[in-house]
Amino acid sequence: MELFDKWLWRQEFWLPPGITWKDLEQTEGSPLPRDLLISLPLALGFIGLRKIFERTLAVPLSRLLGVRDKVRLSVVSAPSLEAFYTKHSRQPAQSELSNLVKQSSLNQKQVEIWFRQRRNQDRPSNTKKFCEASWRFVFYLIAFIVGLTSLINTPWFWEQKECWKGFPQQPVMKMHYWYYMLELGFYWSLLLCVSVDVKRKDFKEQIIHHIATITLLGFSYCANYIRIGALVLVVHDSSDILLESAKMFNYAGWRRTCDLLFVVFAVVFLVTRLVVFPSKIIYTTLISSMDVFKPFVGYYFFNALLLVLQFLHIFWAWLILRMIYKFLFLGKLEKDERSDDESEAEEDEEDEEQDKEDQASWRKRKVVVDSKLAMMTSSCVLNNLTNQRVNVSCRTPKTR
Repeated sequence: MELFDKWLWRQEFWLPPGITWKDLEQTEGSPLPRDLLISLPLALGFIGLRKIFERTLAVPLSRLLGVRDKVRLSVVSAPSLEAFYTKHSRQPAQSELSNLVKQSSLNQKQVEIWFRQRRNQDRPSNTKKFCEASWRFVFYLIAFIVGLTSLINTPWFWEQKECWKGFPQQPVMKMHYWYYMLELGFYWSLLLCVSVDVKRKDFKEQIIHHIATITLLGFSYCANYIRIGALVLVVHDSSDILLESAKMFNYAGWRRTCDLLFVVFAVVFLVTRLVVFPSKIIYTTLISSMDVFKPFVGYYFFNALLLVLQFLHIFWAWLILRMIYKFLFLGKLEKDERSDDESEAEEDEEDEEQDKEDQASWRKRKVVVDSKLAMMTSSCVLNNLTNQRVNVSCRTPKTR
Protein backbone atom coordinates (compact mmCIF):
# COMPACT_ATOMS: atom_id res chain seq x y z
CA MET A 1 0.00 0.00 0.00
CA GLU A 2 2.88 2.35 0.78
CA LEU A 3 4.39 1.63 -2.65
CA PHE A 4 0.97 2.34 -4.21
CA ASP A 5 0.77 5.69 -2.43
CA LYS A 6 4.38 6.50 -3.20
CA TRP A 7 4.14 6.05 -6.96
CA LEU A 8 0.51 6.31 -8.11
CA TRP A 9 -0.98 8.84 -5.67
CA ARG A 10 1.96 11.19 -5.51
CA GLN A 11 0.46 14.66 -5.34
CA GLU A 12 3.04 15.94 -7.84
CA PHE A 13 1.41 13.75 -10.48
CA TRP A 14 -2.18 14.78 -9.86
CA LEU A 15 -2.13 18.32 -8.50
CA PRO A 16 -0.50 21.63 -9.46
CA PRO A 17 2.66 22.70 -7.61
CA GLY A 18 1.95 23.88 -4.07
CA ILE A 19 -1.34 21.92 -3.69
CA THR A 20 -1.56 18.75 -1.57
CA TRP A 21 -4.19 16.08 -0.99
CA LYS A 22 -4.82 17.57 2.45
CA ASP A 23 -5.72 20.88 0.84
CA LEU A 24 -8.39 19.15 -1.21
CA GLU A 25 -9.73 17.22 1.78
CA GLN A 26 -10.10 20.47 3.72
CA THR A 27 -12.13 21.99 0.86
CA GLU A 28 -15.83 21.33 1.44
CA GLY A 29 -17.39 19.34 -1.43
CA SER A 30 -14.03 18.55 -3.00
CA PRO A 31 -13.88 15.23 -4.97
CA LEU A 32 -12.02 12.27 -3.48
CA PRO A 33 -10.57 9.31 -5.44
CA ARG A 34 -12.57 6.75 -3.42
CA ASP A 35 -15.78 8.24 -4.84
CA LEU A 36 -15.00 6.52 -8.13
CA LEU A 37 -15.70 3.07 -6.67
CA ILE A 38 -19.42 3.63 -7.08
CA SER A 39 -19.00 3.55 -10.87
CA LEU A 40 -18.38 -0.23 -10.87
CA PRO A 41 -21.73 -1.26 -9.33
CA LEU A 42 -23.36 1.35 -11.56
CA ALA A 43 -21.80 -0.39 -14.57
CA LEU A 44 -23.26 -3.75 -13.50
CA GLY A 45 -26.59 -2.03 -12.92
CA PHE A 46 -26.49 -0.59 -16.45
CA ILE A 47 -25.83 -4.06 -17.90
CA GLY A 48 -28.84 -5.50 -16.06
CA LEU A 49 -31.02 -2.53 -16.95
CA ARG A 50 -30.01 -2.90 -20.57
CA LYS A 51 -31.18 -6.53 -20.65
CA ILE A 52 -34.56 -5.53 -19.21
CA PHE A 53 -34.85 -2.57 -21.60
CA GLU A 54 -34.10 -4.66 -24.67
CA ARG A 55 -36.61 -7.38 -23.80
CA THR A 56 -39.47 -5.18 -22.64
CA LEU A 57 -39.12 -2.06 -24.80
CA ALA A 58 -36.55 -2.36 -27.59
CA VAL A 59 -37.79 -5.61 -29.16
CA PRO A 60 -41.49 -4.53 -29.27
CA LEU A 61 -40.40 -1.14 -30.64
CA SER A 62 -38.38 -2.85 -33.38
CA ARG A 63 -41.44 -4.82 -34.45
CA LEU A 64 -43.55 -1.66 -34.38
CA LEU A 65 -41.10 0.19 -36.65
CA GLY A 66 -40.89 -2.74 -39.05
CA VAL A 67 -37.46 -4.22 -38.31
CA ARG A 68 -37.05 -7.46 -40.22
CA ASP A 69 -34.31 -10.05 -39.80
CA LYS A 70 -32.78 -11.63 -42.89
CA VAL A 71 -33.33 -15.34 -43.39
CA ARG A 72 -29.99 -17.15 -43.34
CA LEU A 73 -29.29 -20.32 -45.29
CA SER A 74 -28.81 -23.26 -42.93
CA VAL A 75 -25.66 -25.35 -43.24
CA VAL A 76 -25.58 -29.09 -43.75
CA SER A 77 -24.42 -31.24 -40.86
CA ALA A 78 -20.62 -31.48 -40.94
CA PRO A 79 -19.06 -32.26 -37.52
CA SER A 80 -15.48 -31.97 -38.76
CA LEU A 81 -16.11 -28.53 -40.27
CA GLU A 82 -18.01 -27.38 -37.18
CA ALA A 83 -15.12 -28.43 -34.94
CA PHE A 84 -12.64 -26.51 -37.08
CA TYR A 85 -14.95 -23.48 -37.12
CA THR A 86 -15.37 -23.32 -33.36
CA LYS A 87 -11.84 -24.28 -32.26
CA HIS A 88 -9.51 -22.94 -34.97
CA SER A 89 -10.77 -20.36 -37.43
CA ARG A 90 -13.98 -18.96 -38.87
CA GLN A 91 -12.31 -18.52 -42.25
CA PRO A 92 -9.84 -21.28 -43.17
CA ALA A 93 -6.81 -20.54 -45.30
CA GLN A 94 -6.43 -21.98 -48.77
CA SER A 95 -3.86 -24.51 -47.50
CA GLU A 96 -6.31 -25.80 -44.87
CA LEU A 97 -9.16 -26.41 -47.30
CA SER A 98 -7.61 -29.60 -48.73
CA ASN A 99 -7.52 -31.23 -45.28
CA LEU A 100 -11.10 -30.15 -44.61
CA VAL A 101 -12.21 -31.65 -47.92
CA LYS A 102 -10.64 -34.98 -46.92
CA GLN A 103 -12.32 -34.91 -43.51
CA SER A 104 -15.76 -34.21 -44.94
CA SER A 105 -17.78 -35.64 -47.80
CA LEU A 106 -17.88 -32.27 -49.56
CA ASN A 107 -15.76 -30.85 -52.35
CA GLN A 108 -13.74 -27.63 -51.98
CA LYS A 109 -16.46 -25.36 -53.37
CA GLN A 110 -19.03 -26.84 -50.99
CA VAL A 111 -16.65 -26.42 -48.04
CA GLU A 112 -16.15 -22.74 -48.89
CA ILE A 113 -19.92 -22.26 -49.13
CA TRP A 114 -20.39 -24.10 -45.81
CA PHE A 115 -18.01 -21.74 -43.96
CA ARG A 116 -19.54 -18.68 -45.58
CA GLN A 117 -23.06 -19.71 -44.59
CA ARG A 118 -21.85 -20.67 -41.09
CA ARG A 119 -20.33 -17.20 -40.61
CA ASN A 120 -23.55 -15.61 -41.77
CA GLN A 121 -25.48 -17.58 -39.16
CA ASP A 122 -23.37 -15.96 -36.44
CA ARG A 123 -23.82 -12.46 -37.79
CA PRO A 124 -25.97 -10.21 -35.56
CA SER A 125 -29.56 -9.79 -36.64
CA ASN A 126 -31.16 -6.43 -37.37
CA THR A 127 -33.18 -6.79 -34.19
CA LYS A 128 -30.02 -7.16 -32.09
CA LYS A 129 -28.42 -4.14 -33.75
CA PHE A 130 -31.61 -2.13 -33.30
CA CYS A 131 -31.78 -2.99 -29.59
CA GLU A 132 -28.17 -1.93 -29.06
CA ALA A 133 -28.67 1.36 -30.92
CA SER A 134 -31.91 2.14 -29.08
CA TRP A 135 -30.28 1.50 -25.68
CA ARG A 136 -27.46 3.91 -26.45
CA PHE A 137 -29.91 6.42 -27.89
CA VAL A 138 -31.98 6.46 -24.71
CA PHE A 139 -28.92 6.85 -22.47
CA TYR A 140 -27.27 9.56 -24.57
CA LEU A 141 -30.54 11.47 -24.76
CA ILE A 142 -31.09 11.37 -20.99
CA ALA A 143 -27.42 12.11 -20.27
CA PHE A 144 -27.39 15.08 -22.65
CA ILE A 145 -30.53 16.56 -21.09
CA VAL A 146 -29.15 16.07 -17.57
CA GLY A 147 -25.74 17.46 -18.48
CA LEU A 148 -27.08 20.46 -20.36
CA THR A 149 -29.53 21.25 -17.56
CA SER A 150 -26.79 21.12 -14.92
CA LEU A 151 -24.32 23.22 -16.92
CA ILE A 152 -26.33 25.80 -18.82
CA ASN A 153 -26.61 28.13 -15.82
CA THR A 154 -22.95 27.86 -14.84
CA PRO A 155 -20.49 30.62 -15.84
CA TRP A 156 -17.91 28.15 -17.24
CA PHE A 157 -20.42 26.80 -19.76
CA TRP A 158 -20.32 30.15 -21.60
CA GLU A 159 -16.78 31.24 -20.70
CA GLN A 160 -14.34 28.36 -20.41
CA LYS A 161 -11.75 30.42 -18.51
CA GLU A 162 -14.08 30.17 -15.51
CA CYS A 163 -13.20 26.47 -15.31
CA TRP A 164 -9.90 27.46 -13.71
CA LYS A 165 -11.18 29.96 -11.18
CA GLY A 166 -9.98 28.63 -7.78
CA PHE A 167 -8.65 25.43 -9.37
CA PRO A 168 -8.18 22.78 -8.03
CA GLN A 169 -9.91 23.68 -4.75
CA GLN A 170 -13.39 23.80 -6.26
CA PRO A 171 -16.50 22.27 -4.66
CA VAL A 172 -18.46 19.78 -6.76
CA MET A 173 -22.22 20.11 -7.02
CA LYS A 174 -24.26 16.97 -6.34
CA MET A 175 -25.81 17.09 -9.81
CA HIS A 176 -22.39 17.27 -11.45
CA TYR A 177 -21.15 14.41 -9.26
CA TRP A 178 -23.96 12.06 -10.30
CA TYR A 179 -23.71 13.15 -13.90
CA TYR A 180 -20.04 12.19 -13.83
CA MET A 181 -20.59 8.87 -12.09
CA LEU A 182 -23.43 7.83 -14.42
CA GLU A 183 -21.33 8.58 -17.49
CA LEU A 184 -18.36 6.72 -16.02
CA GLY A 185 -20.51 3.71 -15.12
CA PHE A 186 -22.05 3.67 -18.59
CA TYR A 187 -18.67 3.63 -20.35
CA TRP A 188 -17.52 0.86 -18.00
CA SER A 189 -20.59 -1.14 -19.09
CA LEU A 190 -19.77 -0.54 -22.77
CA LEU A 191 -16.23 -1.78 -22.23
CA LEU A 192 -17.42 -4.87 -20.34
CA CYS A 193 -19.92 -5.72 -23.10
CA VAL A 194 -17.63 -4.99 -26.04
CA SER A 195 -17.08 -8.71 -26.72
CA VAL A 196 -20.82 -9.45 -27.06
CA ASP A 197 -21.90 -6.24 -28.79
CA VAL A 198 -22.05 -5.82 -32.55
CA LYS A 199 -18.52 -5.86 -33.88
CA ARG A 200 -17.59 -3.08 -36.29
CA LYS A 201 -14.65 -2.31 -38.52
CA ASP A 202 -13.48 0.33 -36.05
CA PHE A 203 -13.53 -2.22 -33.21
CA LYS A 204 -10.00 -1.34 -32.05
CA GLU A 205 -10.71 2.37 -32.22
CA GLN A 206 -13.85 1.83 -30.12
CA ILE A 207 -11.86 0.03 -27.42
CA ILE A 208 -9.26 2.81 -27.44
CA HIS A 209 -12.06 5.36 -27.20
CA HIS A 210 -13.71 3.61 -24.22
CA ILE A 211 -10.41 3.19 -22.36
CA ALA A 212 -9.38 6.79 -23.06
CA THR A 213 -12.79 8.06 -21.93
CA ILE A 214 -12.75 6.02 -18.70
CA THR A 215 -9.17 7.09 -17.94
CA LEU A 216 -10.05 10.68 -18.75
CA LEU A 217 -13.10 10.65 -16.48
CA GLY A 218 -11.27 8.92 -13.63
CA PHE A 219 -8.23 11.17 -13.74
CA SER A 220 -10.23 14.36 -14.25
CA TYR A 221 -12.38 13.53 -11.22
CA CYS A 222 -9.40 12.85 -8.94
CA ALA A 223 -7.58 15.99 -10.13
CA ASN A 224 -10.83 18.02 -10.00
CA TYR A 225 -10.98 18.68 -13.74
CA ILE A 226 -14.71 18.07 -13.40
CA ARG A 227 -15.83 21.35 -14.93
CA ILE A 228 -13.95 20.85 -18.16
CA GLY A 229 -14.73 17.11 -18.10
CA ALA A 230 -18.47 17.78 -17.94
CA LEU A 231 -18.16 20.01 -21.00
CA VAL A 232 -16.39 17.17 -22.85
CA LEU A 233 -19.26 14.81 -22.04
CA VAL A 234 -21.95 17.22 -23.25
CA VAL A 235 -20.10 17.84 -26.51
CA HIS A 236 -19.85 14.09 -27.19
CA ASP A 237 -23.44 13.25 -26.23
CA SER A 238 -24.91 15.92 -28.53
CA SER A 239 -23.91 14.09 -31.72
CA ASP A 240 -24.13 10.54 -30.37
CA ILE A 241 -27.90 10.95 -29.97
CA LEU A 242 -28.32 11.61 -33.68
CA LEU A 243 -25.99 8.78 -34.69
CA GLU A 244 -27.85 6.14 -32.70
CA SER A 245 -31.26 7.38 -33.87
CA ALA A 246 -30.07 7.22 -37.50
CA LYS A 247 -28.95 3.62 -36.92
CA MET A 248 -32.34 2.72 -35.47
CA PHE A 249 -34.20 3.94 -38.55
CA ASN A 250 -31.62 2.34 -40.82
CA TYR A 251 -32.27 -1.10 -39.29
CA ALA A 252 -36.01 -0.45 -39.55
CA GLY A 253 -35.70 0.28 -43.28
CA TRP A 254 -36.75 3.94 -43.05
CA ARG A 255 -34.18 5.09 -45.61
CA ARG A 256 -35.24 8.71 -46.04
CA THR A 257 -35.50 9.31 -42.30
CA CYS A 258 -32.14 7.63 -41.78
CA ASP A 259 -30.49 9.74 -44.50
CA LEU A 260 -31.94 12.95 -43.06
CA LEU A 261 -30.80 12.12 -39.53
CA PHE A 262 -27.37 11.18 -40.80
CA VAL A 263 -26.96 14.52 -42.57
CA VAL A 264 -27.93 16.35 -39.38
CA PHE A 265 -25.59 14.12 -37.37
CA ALA A 266 -22.72 14.78 -39.79
CA VAL A 267 -23.15 18.54 -39.44
CA VAL A 268 -23.37 18.38 -35.63
CA PHE A 269 -20.43 15.97 -35.40
CA LEU A 270 -18.14 18.02 -37.61
CA VAL A 271 -19.02 21.25 -35.77
CA THR A 272 -18.77 19.90 -32.22
CA ARG A 273 -15.83 17.50 -32.65
CA LEU A 274 -13.68 19.41 -35.14
CA VAL A 275 -14.50 23.01 -34.22
CA VAL A 276 -15.94 23.34 -30.69
CA PHE A 277 -13.87 20.61 -29.05
CA PRO A 278 -10.41 21.79 -30.17
CA SER A 279 -11.13 25.55 -30.12
CA LYS A 280 -12.96 25.72 -26.80
CA ILE A 281 -11.97 22.72 -24.69
CA ILE A 282 -8.48 21.74 -25.82
CA TYR A 283 -7.47 25.38 -26.15
CA THR A 284 -8.54 26.24 -22.62
CA THR A 285 -6.79 23.19 -21.11
CA LEU A 286 -3.57 23.83 -23.02
CA ILE A 287 -3.39 27.64 -22.99
CA SER A 288 -5.90 29.28 -20.66
CA SER A 289 -5.10 27.02 -17.70
CA MET A 290 -1.50 28.29 -17.72
CA ASP A 291 -2.76 31.60 -16.31
CA VAL A 292 -3.66 29.81 -13.06
CA PHE A 293 -0.95 27.16 -12.51
CA LYS A 294 2.32 25.95 -13.94
CA PRO A 295 2.49 22.70 -15.98
CA PHE A 296 2.71 19.44 -14.03
CA VAL A 297 2.46 15.73 -14.84
CA GLY A 298 -1.33 15.71 -14.66
CA TYR A 299 -1.50 18.65 -17.05
CA TYR A 300 0.40 16.78 -19.74
CA PHE A 301 -1.46 13.53 -19.10
CA PHE A 302 -4.91 15.13 -19.25
CA ASN A 303 -4.16 17.00 -22.45
CA ALA A 304 -2.63 13.87 -24.02
CA LEU A 305 -5.92 12.03 -23.45
CA LEU A 306 -7.86 14.90 -25.00
CA LEU A 307 -5.58 14.78 -28.03
CA VAL A 308 -6.16 11.01 -28.36
CA LEU A 309 -9.88 11.72 -28.50
CA GLN A 310 -9.27 14.43 -31.06
CA PHE A 311 -7.32 12.05 -33.31
CA LEU A 312 -10.22 9.60 -33.09
CA HIS A 313 -12.59 12.43 -34.02
CA ILE A 314 -10.51 13.12 -37.13
CA PHE A 315 -10.54 9.42 -38.06
CA TRP A 316 -14.34 9.19 -37.73
CA ALA A 317 -14.80 12.54 -39.51
CA TRP A 318 -12.90 11.09 -42.48
CA LEU A 319 -15.31 8.13 -42.57
CA ILE A 320 -18.30 10.47 -42.31
CA LEU A 321 -17.03 12.65 -45.15
CA ARG A 322 -16.68 9.54 -47.32
CA MET A 323 -20.31 8.73 -46.61
CA ILE A 324 -21.35 12.30 -47.42
CA TYR A 325 -19.50 12.03 -50.72
CA LYS A 326 -21.43 8.86 -51.56
CA PHE A 327 -24.67 10.49 -50.45
CA LEU A 328 -24.14 13.51 -52.71
CA PHE A 329 -22.92 11.66 -55.80
CA LEU A 330 -24.81 8.38 -55.50
CA GLY A 331 -28.04 9.79 -54.13
CA LYS A 332 -28.17 7.58 -51.04
CA LEU A 333 -26.08 6.11 -48.27
CA GLU A 334 -24.82 2.84 -49.72
CA LYS A 335 -23.56 1.53 -46.40
CA ASP A 336 -22.21 2.62 -43.05
CA GLU A 337 -18.48 3.21 -43.44
CA ARG A 338 -17.98 2.05 -39.87
CA SER A 339 -19.97 -1.09 -40.73
CA ASP A 340 -21.91 -2.99 -38.11
CA ASP A 341 -20.40 -6.25 -39.32
CA GLU A 342 -17.00 -7.83 -39.48
CA SER A 343 -14.64 -7.06 -42.32
CA GLU A 344 -15.58 -10.11 -44.40
CA ALA A 345 -19.30 -9.75 -43.76
CA GLU A 346 -20.07 -7.75 -46.89
CA GLU A 347 -18.43 -10.36 -49.13
CA ASP A 348 -20.25 -13.13 -47.26
CA GLU A 349 -23.53 -11.32 -47.79
CA GLU A 350 -22.93 -10.97 -51.52
CA ASP A 351 -21.84 -14.59 -51.80
CA GLU A 352 -24.88 -15.75 -49.85
CA GLU A 353 -27.15 -13.82 -52.18
CA GLN A 354 -25.31 -15.42 -55.10
CA ASP A 355 -25.91 -18.83 -53.54
CA LYS A 356 -29.61 -18.06 -53.28
CA GLU A 357 -29.70 -16.88 -56.89
CA ASP A 358 -27.86 -20.01 -57.99
CA GLN A 359 -30.30 -22.19 -56.12
CA ALA A 360 -33.26 -20.30 -57.59
CA SER A 361 -31.76 -20.54 -61.09
CA TRP A 362 -31.15 -24.25 -60.58
CA ARG A 363 -34.78 -24.74 -59.53
CA LYS A 364 -35.97 -22.87 -62.63
CA ARG A 365 -33.76 -24.97 -64.87
CA LYS A 366 -35.00 -28.12 -63.14
CA VAL A 367 -38.63 -27.12 -63.73
CA VAL A 368 -37.91 -26.44 -67.41
CA VAL A 369 -36.08 -29.75 -67.81
CA ASP A 370 -38.86 -31.63 -66.01
CA SER A 371 -41.48 -30.05 -68.26
CA LYS A 372 -39.47 -30.92 -71.37
CA LEU A 373 -39.02 -34.47 -70.15
CA ALA A 374 -42.73 -34.69 -69.51
CA MET A 375 -43.46 -33.43 -73.03
CA MET A 376 -40.97 -35.87 -74.51
CA THR A 377 -42.42 -38.69 -72.47
CA SER A 378 -45.96 -37.89 -73.51
CA SER A 379 -44.82 -37.54 -77.12
CA CYS A 380 -43.14 -40.94 -76.95
CA VAL A 381 -46.25 -42.49 -75.49
CA LEU A 382 -48.38 -41.04 -78.28
CA ASN A 383 -45.92 -42.22 -80.88
CA ASN A 384 -45.93 -45.71 -79.39
CA LEU A 385 -49.70 -45.79 -79.34
CA THR A 386 -49.84 -44.63 -82.96
CA ASN A 387 -47.30 -47.22 -84.06
CA GLN A 388 -49.18 -49.91 -82.24
CA ARG A 389 -52.39 -48.92 -84.02
CA VAL A 390 -50.64 -48.95 -87.39
CA ASN A 391 -49.18 -52.38 -86.72
CA VAL A 392 -52.55 -53.75 -85.66
CA SER A 393 -54.21 -52.34 -88.75
CA CYS A 394 -51.53 -53.89 -90.91
CA ARG A 395 -52.03 -57.31 -89.35
CA THR A 396 -55.85 -57.20 -89.75
CA PRO A 397 -56.89 -58.70 -93.09
CA LYS A 398 -58.75 -56.40 -95.36
CA THR A 399 -62.43 -57.24 -95.80
CA ARG A 400 -63.84 -57.30 -99.18
